[in-house]
Amino acid sequence: MTAVREEAPRGLVRRRLVPRRPGAESARLIAGLGIAVVLVGGTLVALLFGGITDVKTGVESRLLSPGEDGHLLGTDGVGRDLLTWTIAGFGWTASVAATAACIVTVIGLTLGVLAGSTTGYVQAAISRVIDVCLSLPYLVIAVAAMAAVGRGFLPLSITLGVVGWPIFARVIYAETRGLMQREYVRAARLLGVTRPRILLAHVLPGLRHTIMVMWAFVFADLLVAESGLSFLGIGAPLGSPSLGNMLSEGRQHLVGSPLLVLVPAAVIVLAVTAANLVGDGMAARSRARLKQVGP
Repeated sequence: MTAVREEAPRGLVRRRLVPRRPGAESARLIAGLGIAVVLVGGTLVALLFGGITDVKTGVESRLLSPGEDGHLLGTDGVGRDLLTWTIAGFGWTASVAATAACIVTVIGLTLGVLAGSTTGYVQAAISRVIDVCLSLPYLVIAVAAMAAVGRGFLPLSITLGVVGWPIFARVIYAETRGLMQREYVRAARLLGVTRPRILLAHVLPGLRHTIMVMWAFVFADLLVAESGLSFLGIGAPLGSPSLGNMLSEGRQHLVGSPLLVLVPAAVIVLAVTAANLVGDGMAARSRARLKQVGP
């Protein structure tokens, strides 16, 4: 679109209005979705149809160089193909992060909507609980919980989900408070519509974009948390395919075989970058939509 030049009165400086390019808000979203499709789609195809669920080991083929003996990225310290083991590790880590993010969504959405749609003692009590939980270092609590309950997929997912909900709940609480002040919600209350129906028909649909944005950010945060706990040896069981376990095992061969650390680290960076780009892109599109419908 050609820039529009306004004719200003004499004595005033002319302004040039350059409209924003259409689709600028979607650039980050498209980039993030592209990376996510490559990572998740490639992992699913490899796990379902590639026959890599049982990764073979062999002392005679340990620490092979990239391309040697048919191994594209080489092998690790016990002879496992690095590319195959990385795909399996990303599947484990992403599954834990996604499961924990869903638990966070359920807890945070329930408490946030309940606190934002009520008044009095209920709102004050839930708000204080959220504030107290926000002040606690959730990773330290997760470390203590994992030391008590033991390692594994479900213990790790539940622990991360239970300790990671306060920020999600705080954002949902603020958004719900704003939605409850909208004119159409006030009109529904004046017409005698019950509170559960208002929440289902008006509040929850208005929270849809916020939930998706927060889920993406929480997923990225929990993916890093899972990798960190597994790196410390209190997340995934020893010998399980986890990016954190790969980092922990690969640091022993950092000088001779740096790919053992660089490859899983690069996958973590790409996954976190994709999740953040998707979250930022959805947030930008949501803000643009609000500006279009706003006064």
